[in-house]
Amino acid sequence: MPQSNAGGRSDCIGAARDSSFGPMSSSAIPATEVVIAADCWQAEASAESVVLRAIEAAATMIDADTGDAELAVMLTDDDGVRALNASYRGIDKPTNVLSFPAPQPDYQDACQDSGGAPQMLGDIAIAYQTVRREADDEGKPFAHHLSHLAVHGFLHLVGYDHETDAEAETMESTERSILAGLGIPDPYADQDRVS
Repeated sequence: MPQSNAGGRSDCIGAARDSSFGPMSSSAIPATEVVIAADCWQAEASAESVVLRAIEAAATMIDADTGDAELAVMLTDDDGVRALNASYRGIDKPTNVLSFPAPQPDYQDACQDSGGAPQMLGDIAIAYQTVRREADDEGKPFAHHLSHLAVHGFLHLVGYDHETDAEAETMESTERSILAGLGIPDPYADQDRVS
């Protein structure tokens, strides 16, 4: 897994559409594998479908050229995310979501025809206990918070970041639009940024 998120927004990602997007174009939706790596996720029977719906909405809303791409989402626990966070970021504590964009020497070239082989966008890991605790603390439905984190993780894979205030505003605005299209209220209305 790569160590860091790509900075800024990639040129092969189209402009965001309005939040009233219609049917999702299957040409924009990456093949997504959701792996349940911790038993605690069994308490959330719809977790896989929530994640898939969020990623489909994100890919469609930003008009990403990801239809020939694939990614993996690992639904794990705090211990699993803590280990990844320590190994790849040098931070020995859990967090809600981690994204590991696949190495792309030239992302624009990766968006071109790859001879039929899917391009790997990267991996996302989401920690159950942290997501549950944050949702409960913020009075949000678990599925809404999980959707937000899946969208957030996906946006990192396609080049969004929040290292600067300008990047954060662009990313948060995009997240708000995607989530509004899913009927989910603004996740930033009463809190600080996801980090």
